[in-house]
Amino acid sequence: MKCTAAIFLVLSSVPASIAAGAEHWVVTWAASPAPQLKPEEMRAAKLEFANQTLREIVHISIGSNTVRVRLSNAYGRQAVEIGAARIALHAKGSAIAPGSGRALTFSGRPGVLIPPDALVLSDPVNLDVPSGSELAISIYLPKQAIGAGIHYAAQQTSYIGGGNQTQAASISNPSAITSWVFLTGVDVLASATSSAVVAFGDSITDGARSTVDANHRWPDTLAARLRAQGENRIAVVDMGIGGNRILNDAATNVRFGVNALARFDRDVLAQPGVQYVIVLEGINDLGHPGSSAPASQTVSAEDIIAGLRQMIERAHERGLKIFGGTLTPFEGTSYAGYFTPSKEVKRKKVNEWIRTGRAFDGVVDFEKAVRNPKYPDRILPAYDGGDHLHPGDAGYKAMGEAVDLKLFR
Repeated sequence: MKCTAAIFLVLSSVPASIAAGAEHWVVTWAASPAPQLKPEEMRAAKLEFANQTLREIVHISIGSNTVRVRLSNAYGRQAVEIGAARIALHAKGSAIAPGSGRALTFSGRPGVLIPPDALVLSDPVNLDVPSGSELAISIYLPKQAIGAGIHYAAQQTSYIGGGNQTQAASISNPSAITSWVFLTGVDVLASATSSAVVAFGDSITDGARSTVDANHRWPDTLAARLRAQGENRIAVVDMGIGGNRILNDAATNVRFGVNALARFDRDVLAQPGVQYVIVLEGINDLGHPGSSAPASQTVSAEDIIAGLRQMIERAHERGLKIFGGTLTPFEGTSYAGYFTPSKEVKRKKVNEWIRTGRAFDGVVDFEKAVRNPKYPDRILPAYDGGDHLHPGDAGYKAMGEAVDLKLFR
């Protein structure tokens, strides 16, 4: 009898739609973590904490009235204590929308200890989160903690304040960072027909050189286009990491993350509700050797293609559709040693295979969307972010508009 009562209590705390199986969890926002910097670099980047609150701002794709949060100690070497956490609708700066704050619990508890390299899910909370809205997730770290689960180049401002300010309307005396720390995902309870697209790539997917706090990455444009069509069933999440490569870890800068084949399971296959993947990776495999990586890490076009084939097989094994993005132009880039004529030959060969190899379930021709018609090995000046490698806001918009929405039918 006691056992039956206990089961009833557990089930009664779960929304009826979950218990009935009429809906499922779909990731609506996520960020890919990278390893920790050296201790002195972590301190300089304000990524060490003690008796402080992090209020992190995220822009979601699809909405719901039930939401949960994923906190990660990825690449952390010691357990991290979360003393309290809350979620709210974001207003402006560090402020939250009045009346929208909700306490987060973890297995029914107000706090949680996250083991090294582990991930924890919050319990579901009832909160109306509109599609395309911004959320503020506040995390109180009562003890000394080294940042982990870090996405370094967020293109989004978040805030740090002293003490437990998780319930504060705005953070008192805040300092600002443009990284997401410990926070790696937000999921919504969505209809059974809802799913997610993972945009998997490097800095060009991550939105490098786009306007901070403006949500002008190409996956943001894609998500906005889907919403404009009245779609609240296809989420778009950005799993780009600046400097990332398919076949090699970062040579000198851990912010670039581990190789794409190593992070594919965590960043793609493990995302709740994922059904589609768009891959835009390989330009750094060409550009980094002889620039920010040793020449001994030089790869061939065939090496890159082989790596892409591995992702295709692993996606298909899970029943996902995977689309290939052509590598964008990079001639004239300001990064010394990044471009050479021989690297350009390889880029063209990879793109030809993406377009004609029929290994992907579809193709997104990002190169065509941003190249200069007069000088096709270069990015169009109006789309150039300034370094002749990364697009700016207009270029990212063109990339997001290049994705055929019919791919998701």
